[in-house]
Amino acid sequence: MVVEQVRQMSVEEFLDLAEQSEDWYEYFDGKIHRMTSTKFNHNVISHNLGLLLGIRLADTDCQVLGAGQGIRAGEDSYLIPDLSVVCGHAETEMDTRILLNPILVVEVISPSSVDHDRIVKRDFYHSVDSIQAYLIVEQRRPLVELYTRSETGWCLQAFSELDDDAPLDALGCHLPLRDIYRRIEFEEEPPTTRADDE
Repeated sequence: MVVEQVRQMSVEEFLDLAEQSEDWYEYFDGKIHRMTSTKFNHNVISHNLGLLLGIRLADTDCQVLGAGQGIRAGEDSYLIPDLSVVCGHAETEMDTRILLNPILVVEVISPSSVDHDRIVKRDFYHSVDSIQAYLIVEQRRPLVELYTRSETGWCLQAFSELDDDAPLDALGCHLPLRDIYRRIEFEEEPPTTRADDE
């Protein structure tokens, strides 16, 4: 999602705003950011991922949560991923609008949110003890980046072929890129011009 910085406010002010508003906001270290609407490919990919995860986790105690479910990351940061998964008992606060113990979070990125999702949100997600995997999905080309927690830190795997599978070991399943990108038509990149062709 695209993020617009609104203004700085206290945690209490943010929680009051989030409780009363129908808009979605994120909160990073005292600054509130309004989440703007998403584009067609973003919505298709998010829907595909939700279906895939729902099917694979149907016989488990895990639940797939769509966009709008807030995640708490520290004392003064609240994020909204495109998808999240919680297993077992869901620990929540603020009348269930904030989830405290997700195991997986997913962001479908756009050109305007790439740095925000790959750097800022990644660091916040990595700080949440319950999160075992963070999935970043490109929408303009086949590319899935999977961060997984290990005993020695976080490991990054990248998948860029439609025949690849992204393994979600923490959930005991995998996600085929071909299914993630079902019904997505990628724009062809313009051919590069070599100097000796001119």
